[in-house]
Amino acid sequence: MEKPRVIDFRVVPRTKECLGSWAPDTMLPAHKKYVEMYRMHDRITPIPLDEQVDMMRQAGIVKAVINAADIETTHGRKLPNEIIARIVNDYPDVFIGFAGVDPHKGMRAVRELEDAVVNLGLRGLNVGPFFHRLYANDKRYYPLYTKACEMEIPVILHTSVNFDPATIMDYGNPCHLDEVACHFPELTLIASHAGWPWILPMVAVAWRHDNVVLEISGIKPRFLHPELLQFFDTILQDRVLFGTDYPLYEFKEGVDDFTELPLKEKTKRKIFYHNAARILKLAD
Repeated sequence: MEKPRVIDFRVVPRTKECLGSWAPDTMLPAHKKYVEMYRMHDRITPIPLDEQVDMMRQAGIVKAVINAADIETTHGRKLPNEIIARIVNDYPDVFIGFAGVDPHKGMRAVRELEDAVVNLGLRGLNVGPFFHRLYANDKRYYPLYTKACEMEIPVILHTSVNFDPATIMDYGNPCHLDEVACHFPELTLIASHAGWPWILPMVAVAWRHDNVVLEISGIKPRFLHPELLQFFDTILQDRVLFGTDYPLYEFKEGVDDFTELPLKEKTKRKIFYHNAARILKLAD
């Protein structure tokens, strides 16, 4: 395969503000185990963003999605939409920003989402059910889903295991996403981390609903579950997005790993770039 052109659908900018949940003194419980598993101690310190962009370019990554987050009600943390918007404004050809709001804040969260899209130029919504300690189909999310439909923006949801020992794992079960897809067929729902370890339920939900998309960040491609991988060339080829979740692992490692997978070249091009470009409405 020729050198790919890649959109990375989940990246953390290595700035002091964006690394707050990873910094040793302020690290969230869910992140502590990741630091050990991925041996990422040397990747959770701030670096100039120009240096990070250069690493992306060397790996073939031309654009990346970066996310705000608001988990103040449950964890007392917030990465404001304004900070993500500022980074996007500084690097408009590289980064695409998604808003983060706290569903526990009710209509205030809905207004924050609208402001982030209309006035700050962010392009989607990022929520973490296990961080919010809500299931994806909790009705406190529904005003946000409705607003996202209204504004025609996609929603990313953490749909996988979590490593916070005080938070139940089932918040990430993709079966809870099924009801959301039934109620909001117009809404693009992006299941971050592809539903692992609930692989076959995740495939079933995506097979049932054309508006459900899988994003594979956080899993080194060589370790993608075979029962998931077997659908990439067939029913899921138009609904899988590449992502690293850097700084979990290096950009080049992720791209090289995925390039080596036993998939059709056409499928790789879709997953690396074209599926994301369609969802993000990029002119290309």
